[in-house]
Amino acid sequence: MAWILESGRPIYQQLAEIVRHRIMTGEYPQGSRIPAVRDLAVEAGVNPNTMQKALNALEESGIVYSQRTAGRFVTEDENLIEQLKYQSSRKQIQLFIKQMQSMGYRAEEIPLLVERAVKENIQEE
Repeated sequence: MAWILESGRPIYQQLAEIVRHRIMTGEYPQGSRIPAVRDLAVEAGVNPNTMQKALNALEESGIVYSQRTAGRFVTEDENLIEQLKYQSSRKQIQLFIKQMQSMGYRAEEIPLLVERAVKENIQEE
């Protein structure tokens, strides 16, 4: 996931979301060291203090932890990461349902649309 930041929302929250997404997708595997604050800030094109605030927020939620001289690491708590994935997927599904309903689909039609799309996607692979 690229460092695409939008106006209207705090930058540190968006940075935290991107790092969280990288953890959920395994780009930063469980127990692995996260790049240094300065390296991440340069990569994202933000002030190191802003990146520090984002990582502090992740640390407060238990997704990452610090070791004094070694840096920050991704949690090894598999259940926590699975919970993050579930919460993220639930948000995406709720957004999808709202979009389908705004297009006029009834609640009972939406699972059929998804099932059809999954079958079509499998056939394309």
